[in-house]
Amino acid sequence: KPPCGAGGGMILALLGSYLIGSIPTGFLVVKWLKRMDLRTVGSGNIGATNVGRVAGTGASAAVFLIDAAKGIVPVLFIAPQASEAAGSTAALACGLAAVLGHNFPVFLRFKGGKGVATTIGVLLSAMPIVGAAYLLVWGACLMLWRYVSLGSMAAAVSIPVTQWVLHHPLIDLVLGIVLALLIIVRHRANIERLRQGTEPRIGQHLRT
Repeated sequence: KPPCGAGGGMILALLGSYLIGSIPTGFLVVKWLKRMDLRTVGSGNIGATNVGRVAGTGASAAVFLIDAAKGIVPVLFIAPQASEAAGSTAALACGLAAVLGHNFPVFLRFKGGKGVATTIGVLLSAMPIVGAAYLLVWGACLMLWRYVSLGSMAAAVSIPVTQWVLHHPLIDLVLGIVLALLIIVRHRANIERLRQGTEPRIGQHLRT
């Protein structure tokens, strides 16, 4: 049991999860490999997709896996420390805090990524079936239309839908809806490019 009580333990867990999520993996990797500020090139996003445009597939894959781990660690290792009866809700809450950290990192003046990889890490560790459904929808959309952004948004919608089908508790469903909305809202620029027909497919360069 946390020394400051369950409530205090949960607050510390959420804060720790947020700080883990705030680690700007893509920014640091590109800074190290290319001596460039990732925010000034490509789409300006610090996520794995933009890393791939600047530093190649290997760097992109590494950033994706590390960003996913930023969602796994809070769920599996931080949430259980918050309370002996933390359960799925505490795990999801810590995962959500990590996604918020990735999207709004304190280390980069709250200007971060879109949270897709970190959300995948959260889902696979907190709700494996929901995570599997997310990956299936994402993969199907990528094969059909070859738009990473469209696949990410379509997969986001599958989060609360799958939770509802599986009869998850209402509070968990609400947290799932927030995770989905975060992904969709962070893709506002992509939605506009899709509307204009300028959104790049896989293998294409972003037209600015």
